Amino acid sequence: MTRLNIIGASGHGKVVADIAKLSGYSDIVFFDDNKDVKECLGFPVLGTSLEATEGEVFVAIGNCKIRKRLMEFYKDRIQPVLIHPNAVVADSVTLERGTVVMAGSVINPDAKIGKGCIINSCSSVDHDCLINDYVHVAVGAHVCGTVTVGEMTWIGAGATIINNVSICGECFIGAGATVVKDIDCRGKYIGIPAKKK
Repeated sequence: MTRLNIIGASGHGKVVADIAKLSGYSDIVFFDDNKDVKECLGFPVLGTSLEATEGEVFVAIGNCKIRKRLMEFYKDRIQPVLIHPNAVVADSVTLERGTVVMAGSVINPDAKIGKGCIINSCSSVDHDCLINDYVHVAVGAHVCGTVTVGEMTWIGAGATIINNVSICGECFIGAGATVVKDIDCRGKYIGIPAKKK
């Protein structure tokens, strides 16, 4: 298997590296703009975020705007989809490049997940959802069936999005919030039911 260059040697990078190892990658290296970081999870840091010269690239940066910028920088490189072996992903799910699906997550039939998404540990995306590019579904969040989530939206830990709603791009849904109706205006939404802050 080819070399995997992971961009971002922090906590998220550690999880990505662990999933990559479990997926059969053995040649794993990191790149990070913090020059004081020399290794991550026992793998070497070889340079800054723009210096990966050969092999596949996975951008393991939590910030969606930075993740998007770096994925576009490496757009001509292979950017694999990484799925933890303990995740459940239905056969009819579409996963775009540079997306990671972490341990304990469930993605049900006919969901479409865009590029550069994070489907974090023990979260779920139900049937017929459209999760657009660079969305983060955080730990333990649940997206019910037939939901659309706009680009670069963050769904916080333990949040719930009820079925048949749409959330526009560049929103922040707070931890534990419950979205019960469409969100058409970008911003921060917290509480039960979620309201704009």
